[in-house]
Amino acid sequence: MAKHKSSSRGEPQRLRSALLGGCFLLSMILLVVYTSYVVSFSNLTFWRSNQASPPVPKEDHKITASDPAETRPQKEKLPRNPFCDFSDRRNDYCEMEGDIRIHGNSSSILFVTSSNTNGTNIQESWQLKPHPRKGDARAMARVTEMSVKTLSPHGAPKCAIHSTVAAIVFSTGGYMGNFFHDFTDILIPIFTTSQQFNGEVQFLISEILPIWNDKYQKLLKPLTNYEIIDFNQDHTVRCYPRVIVGLKFHKEMSIEPSRSPYGLSMVDFGRHVRKSFALERDTAIKLGPDQHKKPRILIIARKWTRIFANVNEIVRKAEEMGFEAVVAEAKYDLAEFARIVNSCDVMLGVHGAGLTNLVFLPTNAVVIQVIPLGGLEGISWIDFGLATISMKMHYLQYMISLEESTLTEQFSRGDPVLSDQKEAYRKHGWDRMIELYFFKQGVKLDTERFSSTLLHVLELLRQR
Repeated sequence: MAKHKSSSRGEPQRLRSALLGGCFLLSMILLVVYTSYVVSFSNLTFWRSNQASPPVPKEDHKITASDPAETRPQKEKLPRNPFCDFSDRRNDYCEMEGDIRIHGNSSSILFVTSSNTNGTNIQESWQLKPHPRKGDARAMARVTEMSVKTLSPHGAPKCAIHSTVAAIVFSTGGYMGNFFHDFTDILIPIFTTSQQFNGEVQFLISEILPIWNDKYQKLLKPLTNYEIIDFNQDHTVRCYPRVIVGLKFHKEMSIEPSRSPYGLSMVDFGRHVRKSFALERDTAIKLGPDQHKKPRILIIARKWTRIFANVNEIVRKAEEMGFEAVVAEAKYDLAEFARIVNSCDVMLGVHGAGLTNLVFLPTNAVVIQVIPLGGLEGISWIDFGLATISMKMHYLQYMISLEESTLTEQFSRGDPVLSDQKEAYRKHGWDRMIELYFFKQGVKLDTERFSSTLLHVLELLRQR
């Protein structure tokens, strides 16, 4: 009986030992399987990253139009097709892929659906004006409204011309002809929008004029391998596999690398400009003990508004301080003026469209923007200061004193136009003050006061 009891007490102990041993064995088996899985998954991930994915560029390398196509990242899939975005404060934008038919004369972009198209409802439509001055009623009144529609095959017009390349549809309306707006509204945005196609894209442009096309042909030609179509006058039904309607705007005279294809920046745009016009200088002069050549300073001499009233005095002061002074005003022959600008190391001008010529300067050059009266400090920085810095140049902003404004010849010293610009805007209204500050004000530089700015320029040209 005692023996039976002893045996009964031992049974649970053996059972517990067996269970512990089983658990241990099972844990070891799971550990081996898990380790094998992790190793296999890591190896698979490594293989996929080296065999299947495109190479990731180094931080100091930017993919540009000259890079091989195979190094370019694949295009992201559209959230829906067609995809239209009206959320940006400056531009509306549509993009689509498939069977797209464009009839410019009727301002129609037609997306032909099929029975297996996902996420697209028949007979949807969107209206937009493809120009990045959204919200500016005066500018947008000069832009054709276009219609993007989806429709079934049986209702679609027949294609007269089939294209295998993409198309970008946009307008040069707005303030076309103003040098600043030509660049900030059109030439910079079309550069960033078109780079992904490496020339294999056609431009369909509304409100385009032959004189505008001729003026900027050198900048447009490297972006497209095809004829530019006058959208408004085109009666042909053209068919494309991919279409973008509108241009994405980032900032005035600037590109945000995080928003542009392949991280493009204003440095890339500067290279594009210099290459397009075959400009010789990529870098400004570096002053030093072994450098005997004088730095060249270009003085933008406007004839009608915001003029320098004492250009000759400015020239004498610049030459006295060791510069070679060049006085010029922008010409219609853009290529000729681009060469003049590129030959200089410094550009001096009163706030205005003439400063847009900074795009032709070599890197490390210096831009001096003279700010007249009128509370223009902020807009001056937005329009040209940011662009200068982002193109790897030096930027100096010279605020004139009251005595340096020619408005002192028209108003008494106590007048709000001179003493309190905020009060002047409130009293006389925006349009009247814009007329005074922008169109009836000239600048007579105090050359002694300005000499400290020129000394700063010389110091900057000694740096790298």
